[in-house]
Amino acid sequence: MTLTLYNTLTRRKEPFQPIDPKNVRMYVCGPTVYDLAHIGNARPIIVFDVLFRLLRHIYGEKHVTYARNITDVDDKINARAVERFPKLPPTEAIRKLTEETTAQFHKDIAALGVLPPTVEPRATDHIAEMRVLCDALVANGHAYVAEGHVLFAVGSMPDYGKLARRSLEEMEAGARVDVAPYKKGPMDFVLWKPSKPGEPAWPSPAGIATPGRPGWHIECSAMAGKHLGNVFDIHGGGIDLVFPHHENEIAQSRCAHNTPVMANVWMHNGFLQVEGEKMSKSLGNFVTIKEQIEAQPRQGRKAYKGEVVRFAMLRTHYRQPINWTEDGLEETRKTLENWYTDLADVPEGEISQAVLDALSDDLNTPKAIAELHRLRSNKEHGALKASLQFLGFSTNLEELGIISVAPGTGELQIEGFPPSIAVVTVKQLVDARLAARKAKNWAESDRIRDELAAMGIQLKDGKDPQTGEAITTWEVKR
Repeated sequence: MTLTLYNTLTRRKEPFQPIDPKNVRMYVCGPTVYDLAHIGNARPIIVFDVLFRLLRHIYGEKHVTYARNITDVDDKINARAVERFPKLPPTEAIRKLTEETTAQFHKDIAALGVLPPTVEPRATDHIAEMRVLCDALVANGHAYVAEGHVLFAVGSMPDYGKLARRSLEEMEAGARVDVAPYKKGPMDFVLWKPSKPGEPAWPSPAGIATPGRPGWHIECSAMAGKHLGNVFDIHGGGIDLVFPHHENEIAQSRCAHNTPVMANVWMHNGFLQVEGEKMSKSLGNFVTIKEQIEAQPRQGRKAYKGEVVRFAMLRTHYRQPINWTEDGLEETRKTLENWYTDLADVPEGEISQAVLDALSDDLNTPKAIAELHRLRSNKEHGALKASLQFLGFSTNLEELGIISVAPGTGELQIEGFPPSIAVVTVKQLVDARLAARKAKNWAESDRIRDELAAMGIQLKDGKDPQTGEAITTWEVKR
């Protein structure tokens, strides 16, 4: 099994060769904690969680370091804090906002079955490292000081734009950049800036007397360098971050450390649309993770548990755009309910090698899911269970929200049903009816069907697409 990954830097799939197989390192841009994470934010979190799991499987859990940051100092944070908590002093409002938003983010992604990263650095804990980077860039001529700012001199880097595949001339021609008289070049960007009254402030680098705060791009360079080194294996994030954020990260890190690359492999997931349209608050289709899994009444949407959301994300290859629809979520829910029902009493087997091979081909999750369908059709339930769990799924019906524990008995039962009707009872009746159908005992088959219907169970008869055998799936009538 050879792991191949698509590298945005080279625009091709390449065999993955870690710098040190005993210390595989990956950095992914995390949230800016000024608002609830939306469903688009969930995509890179899920995608790179799958990659994290795969890397740990290949190289060993102790040999993989995954850093995913928290940006807790930013213009958007400052503005939102004053808006949300106008009665608090600005610094207290910012702290309250970032703490509450970070806590909700952790709760949201835990519901998606995401493993905690090895390290979760926060920008405000790495100000010293940012100041060191700024000083180094000024000292070697790649940055300059102007009116209390430290700015990166884009013209000092001959191959700036390599990740985005844009020349400096093209970028200057189409750029919408801040017009500032103190800039030497129109594409020069801020590494450090003066703080306004009430904003977070720290002693400035490069001999600047007035306190200030970091720019956005320098934060990730500092955090990645501190925890993964000057050059590491994989850097990931959404496709929208390629330019300017990731391009600027590369510029800062390479020029500060005099290295040919910042990360060897750059990976980016595609955009997400909702019901065929770009997600936006103005269109009324903006959905947070919290709203998706809890279905706030104002949204008028169904609630889908985190495992359904996770599986729905993985049905589309990570580099392709994804269309987020109610129909897709409902289809996903039914698939997982049917699978989890089959796996209720099944011991875990071995992870399917075909699933691992699919994931090793640039995280080909659609191909892996096709293999999961094949495992179910062939009744290889042990391998199906192990493979699902490897992908971050509990295989527990209770996690889909249709099963509860009967009070006083500890026995699993269908929600809303008397404690005496447990999942195992339904499963036994479905299997008995299927056996009666195969024996052409139609009277017994009808009797069991009616019994299940009275219990609120809806059956669906069909044929296995590969073997042609009769199969029956079931779900709770809704």
